[in-house]
Amino acid sequence: MRRSVALRLSAVLGVAGAAGAIALGLPQHEASAAANAATGFASQNGGTTGGAGGTTVKATTGTAIHNALCTRASSSTPIIIQVEGTINHGNTTKVSGDSCNTAADKIELKEISNVTIVGVGAGATFDQLGIHIRDSSNIIIQNVTVKNVKKSGSPTSNGGDAIGMESTVRNVWVDHATLEASGGESEGYDGLFDMKDDVEYVTLSYSILRNSGRGGLIGSSESDTGNSNITFHHNKYQNIDSRTPLLRGGIAHIYNNHYVSLNESGINSRAGAKARVDGNYFEDSKDVLGTFYTDAAGYWQVSGNILDNVTWSAKGTENNPAGPNVVSNTSVSIPYSFTADNASCVPSIVAATAGANTGLKVSTGTCSVTSSPSASPTSSPTSSPTSSPTSSPTASPTATSGTNLSIGAGADGSSKASGTSYGNVKDGDVSTYWSPSGTTGDISIKWSSATTVGRITIVEASGSTGAIGAWQVLNGATGAVLKSGTGAGSISFTATSTTKVTFRITGATATPKVAEFQTFAS
Repeated sequence: MRRSVALRLSAVLGVAGAAGAIALGLPQHEASAAANAATGFASQNGGTTGGAGGTTVKATTGTAIHNALCTRASSSTPIIIQVEGTINHGNTTKVSGDSCNTAADKIELKEISNVTIVGVGAGATFDQLGIHIRDSSNIIIQNVTVKNVKKSGSPTSNGGDAIGMESTVRNVWVDHATLEASGGESEGYDGLFDMKDDVEYVTLSYSILRNSGRGGLIGSSESDTGNSNITFHHNKYQNIDSRTPLLRGGIAHIYNNHYVSLNESGINSRAGAKARVDGNYFEDSKDVLGTFYTDAAGYWQVSGNILDNVTWSAKGTENNPAGPNVVSNTSVSIPYSFTADNASCVPSIVAATAGANTGLKVSTGTCSVTSSPSASPTSSPTSSPTSSPTSSPTASPTATSGTNLSIGAGADGSSKASGTSYGNVKDGDVSTYWSPSGTTGDISIKWSSATTVGRITIVEASGSTGAIGAWQVLNGATGAVLKSGTGAGSISFTATSTTKVTFRITGATATPKVAEFQTFAS
């Protein structure tokens, strides 16, 4: 049984009510539906355009949303529904018509296509009322909050899912949304973002998922493996017990997300699934990637991720965490172009862009933000983020000043490659070096008493310059991350008194060779 997140919440969200009507032909200056083209897998299979080119209406109740769907000429007539206010059980009823198939206890997008639902003005909140997509295609949901949807207790909606998709769903883009609960299954909640029974070509971008026992699943059982081609990027998962997501079969591309407080497990690839995991930042979490709660193996390709205070459980018959030495066990080809931010700036980029009512801001792919979304990035896919982070080294690999505190100190680290030595990084000789046993690993300088360190210089051995990719500098005595970035060289951080400094290589283009690990007071 999963632990409840209810006791970890600082507040329980209340219930509000609102009534309203529907208006036709309103201008779209309040918010721009699909302001930039759909990204990720939602850009494939013909693309996802929602209601582009159709009539624009405004709705302030759930009934008005359903009425807008039901008064179209057909179930595929494009429509953009601008939503403002609180949508709940009190203002949502079933509406009938030839172009719709609605229900009273949810926002029902069933057997329809070419629809955009976008929050405008003061914002759109779906309170205790989930959004259900079934047997539908070409749907955009943007700039909305969906909260506290329950499957047990009162009132109930959508099986407890904030947004749920099932039964032959194609091309859905959910963007700049806030999906949240107030606990786990024992409090009546289920998943925040669920897909099952033949769902493909979906992207979740620039969204916040928080305070739930379950982030979401792709496939409802070990036999439901026909769901695939799902992208998650620039989202924030916070205070989630598990399923970020749970992937059964199929392919998912998971990049530039910020994970904070994953309490039991994170990305759970199982039953033959393949997850490509690029440039994410995992923080204060447990078992962030692997196959969990089953012996049906899943697979992953990893590059450029940062692990900040991540712990790992032991391997078992039904527990296969990817760490602590996280390496790829498959390869995943991505058919679309994307530009990934460096993982070191993901927390700040996601904080500035993710969630409803953030102005539809997006990343430029170079660790900066634009408030004027443009078309999809056109750069070619890369196996790891290549943009320069703000924490890039600022001096050449051999530039030094001050006293090198490593000379005469001790050294240790993770497993080393044959023929190398930890001590080679502190001997003042650049012709000798240490290498990890693979492409990632730790090397440390340690002292017998507390020493103040504010800068290090990593000198790569001749012939290996540029091999080191993503890294972290850790206070080896406490495990705290002092700095993160990419590339060797001079690295400054807040001066810290410690007995051990660790340079952790988390990504590389070839076998790293560290000739010298120099340490300085400032």
